[in-house]
Formats: sequence, structure tokens, C-alpha cells
Amino acid sequence: MSDTLPMTIIAGYLGAGKTTLINRILRNANGQRLAVLVNEFGALPIDADLIEAQDEDLIALAGGCVCCSYGDDLMLALSKMRTLDPKPDHVLLETSGVALPGKIAASVGLFGNDIQMQGIVVLADAECLPDHLADSYLADTIIRQLAAADLTVLTKTDLATADQRQNSRDIVCQHAPRATLLENGSEHLHEVLLQDTAVIPPIQHNNDPHRIALTTRTVIPSEPVDAQDFAKSLADQNTVVRAKGHLIAKPDNTMLTLQVVGKRYKLTKADATTTPGIVIIERHDSA
Repeated sequence: MSDTLPMTIIAGYLGAGKTTLINRILRNANGQRLAVLVNEFGALPIDADLIEAQDEDLIALAGGCVCCSYGDDLMLALSKMRTLDPKPDHVLLETSGVALPGKIAASVGLFGNDIQMQGIVVLADAECLPDHLADSYLADTIIRQLAAADLTVLTKTDLATADQRQNSRDIVCQHAPRATLLENGSEHLHEVLLQDTAVIPPIQHNNDPHRIALTTRTVIPSEPVDAQDFAKSLADQNTVVRAKGHLIAKPDNTMLTLQVVGKRYKLTKADATTTPGIVIIERHDSA
């Protein structure tokens, strides 16, 4: 058996659905030992019922899969993947929402033949993509993400209007002309991503500086809140691009999970033992 590790990069702007896709792949691993690399466990994308054990920066998952936090040291995390016994069959690297996957792929290329890049998958939110591309502050990053894609996935098509879906298709085709386009709901998407047969040729990437300025803060309400009002207040702030976490809601102290993407928000019931706290990602326009 070859010592080369196949790796796929999963990218896309904040809220595009990377979390959902990663969990779907893990649930359909069909015996493959997958290693998932994420930036940090503070925003862990793995469904709780898939987690078997946790030890520092490595989490054991069902079916022989693992999840590893890489933070700023991707090379160290990849080296750790190569020392695992048994070795993973495939590595999935989930980028942050504002990362440029082409630059990450170029960094991985420094590993030589130890890591075999299978390609870059870029997700795009069909409802939000047209508005994002109309925003000069966001457009540059999203266009660069799409330009690096070998496979694009149009997500959240059920939330988009017919015009938004078509506009998003047109945007993806324009900025990722060489990429295969799939749409949300493709039942065999996980099979496409886990193929080990086709080696993607090296990609040339633009090294211009990344110009989006974002900050992250955590809010922990000191007492139960009106969940709808709290969620709407975040969604109504033009500077908030993403928020997620848990809160205690009035009037019955129910623990809820909050997700905010742009102007859209969602509240769902969470386990009562969950720790409250909302991570908020905000943009800051240059003067």
C-alpha cells in the first residue's frame, strides 16, 4: 500500500454549509478511515453523536475516523496524520470561511509526494451568493475561492428563489469555469469527494494579499434572553457576517442553538447541558 495520503480541501465563504457537508461525509464513510482537519475545536463542526473520545487536539470518531485541530500549524497536523496507526484512507481539510484554498493547496504541495491533492471543493450559498458578489468588500475573497475550485457545490438551494439560484449558477460558471458544478441534494456527493482515482494537476494561485478584515468575539448572555429578539438583533447588524452558538431562552430557560448567516437566522433546541456562548464574526470596512 502506498504511503501517500489523499487529501481534499473543503472551502467556501462563511455559512456556505461546510459543517453540514463534513458531517454528511462522515456518516457515509462506509468503512473508510477519514481524518478531518479543522482550524479549532471552538467551532467544532462534527456532530456530537459521531464523537467517541477526545484527547487534547485529537478526537476519535465513529468508524475509525479522527478529527484534528491544526490552528496555524497545518504542516504539523499533516505530519501527525502520517504517523497514525492505522493511517487514514483520506484527509479532509476544512478551511475557515475567509481562507483562500488555493494558497492552502500550494502550502500542502511543499509536502511533495507524501500528500496527494485530490482537489479543492468550494461551496457557495445559492441564496446569498448574488448579494455577496455585489458587495465589493466580500467579492474579492469569494471570487478567489471559486477560481481555485475543482468542484463547486451550490448549497441551500431550497432557501433561494428561482432568480437567486440561476444568478448563483451563472456566477459560479463565470468564476469557476473549469470546475464541475453540483447542486445541494446530490445524493452521491460524498462518493464523488472520496474517489482516489483522479489526481488533480497542480493549480497556479494568485498571491495578492487577502484584504478582508474580520474579528471574532464571544458573547455569553448573563441571563435568559428572548431568543427571537436576540437572533434578529444580530442578523440586522450589517457588520455581522456569521454567528453561532448556544443561549438560554425565556420564558422556560430552554437551551437553544443559534445560527446566523447574513440576514438569515435559525434557532433549534439544544441539549440542556450545553454551555451557553455565541461566537460572532464581524467585518470591518477600511476607511
